Amino acid sequence: MSGVTHASIDHQATRIVVLGGGPGGYEAALVARRLGADVTVVERHGLGGAAVLTDVVPSKTLIATADWMTIAERAAELGIRLPVDTAKAQHPAMRRHIVDLEAVNTRVMALAAAQSADIHARLEREGVRVVIGAGRLDGPERVVVDSPDGADGPVVLDADVILLAVGATPRVLPTAQPDGERILTWTQLYNLSELPERLIVVGSGVTGAEFAGAYNALGSDVVLVSSRDRVLPGEDADAAELLEGVFRSRGMTVMSRSRAESAERTEDGVRVTLSDGRVVEGSHVLIAVGAIPSTSGIGLEEAGVRLTPSGHVEVDKVSRTSVRGVYAAGDCTGVLPLASVAAMQGRVAMSHALGDAVVPIKLRTVAANIFTAPEIATVGYSEEQLKAQSSKYVTTVLPLARNPRAKMLGMRDGFVKLFAHPEAGVVLGGVVVAPRASELVFPITLAVSHRLTVDDVASAFTVYPSLSGSIAEVARMLHHRED
Repeated sequence: MSGVTHASIDHQATRIVVLGGGPGGYEAALVARRLGADVTVVERHGLGGAAVLTDVVPSKTLIATADWMTIAERAAELGIRLPVDTAKAQHPAMRRHIVDLEAVNTRVMALAAAQSADIHARLEREGVRVVIGAGRLDGPERVVVDSPDGADGPVVLDADVILLAVGATPRVLPTAQPDGERILTWTQLYNLSELPERLIVVGSGVTGAEFAGAYNALGSDVVLVSSRDRVLPGEDADAAELLEGVFRSRGMTVMSRSRAESAERTEDGVRVTLSDGRVVEGSHVLIAVGAIPSTSGIGLEEAGVRLTPSGHVEVDKVSRTSVRGVYAAGDCTGVLPLASVAAMQGRVAMSHALGDAVVPIKLRTVAANIFTAPEIATVGYSEEQLKAQSSKYVTTVLPLARNPRAKMLGMRDGFVKLFAHPEAGVVLGGVVVAPRASELVFPITLAVSHRLTVDDVASAFTVYPSLSGSIAEVARMLHHRED
């Protein structure tokens, strides 16, 4: 098989210790058990890691509630009215549904806890040992775990193979220290019992855009502070421009080219000072300026594990580090901060370590999604990448508003865009901006992964009417007639 490599580790080396119980860790543990290894997972907080407990699961659950509010806003144009004429209500809050944020966050955290418990139970059913505590390396073949209360002393785990899946934590500004009440990281938002009256979001990357959109839909007055020319500076320009327009149309204040210097508490809120001296006041501020790998102080450098200047673990395409027998997966590697990538890295690492055949990860086939409203899903080469490498390509865009199913559902904002080779017709990449774009992008992912042509995509049947019909239609628009 092309691209397949095999491990050189002795097949007798079956004691595996996984440091971190997030997607990269627990998925790796399951693969290692199926391959006959003796597996121990060490997790500081709870199975599922930050992805389940404080990041992906909670945030997307909150966003699901916000999505419902966004859909409810379209009710009137679809002919749906509330039993009373709320349009004539005196108070604005009476003209729309009201969010009970405490109830929302209670549900959010309950779902996260349930998912964590499900993962824990599955690992135990599969015969994986779970140790709760803070783990650190004591050389390249040993992990020492300090129990949460420190009462029982450290647990020492000898290992033939170690997988580092320690994740990352929110980056904070020295001049904007989170207090968990008014100045918040995204892990602290779920402690709020009341909807912020005016939420200032510092950072317009994926996390900032998602939470800004969600809280705007839930009913907060939102100010999004972006140091760049537009929101989502690393994403498709057309998609980012459309989303910023949607944000503004929904009443959000977007401050472009505005860098936050500091955030401080006031008597009843917060004050954010920008680099040009302007001051923005609000009730709360969310600091969403990226994440830092959780690699400090756990014995990596002492064990010889090489780190990048940013503190990420250096890995190759099969997740090996600079130390024989030590692998790494997930956000601590800085490859791509996606749960799906972390899980794949962990699975590949264990297959390689235990002598199973593996195919190195191909980032070109990774589908990613931004859970705003509308969502932005991407896969394959971006237009910026194609231009940077001087690749030949053709592209076309079909607005979502032309889709009959979208018209029926009252959807207006969005589009489908494909990139293809001009002669061969091979699909090189795509962008979907639409509600549930995370589901719609899958046909394009298949096309990119299997090097299908636009004619292959166009010739497949789609349901009429359906949103996925736009994908086939865009592919038909790229058909190149052979002379």
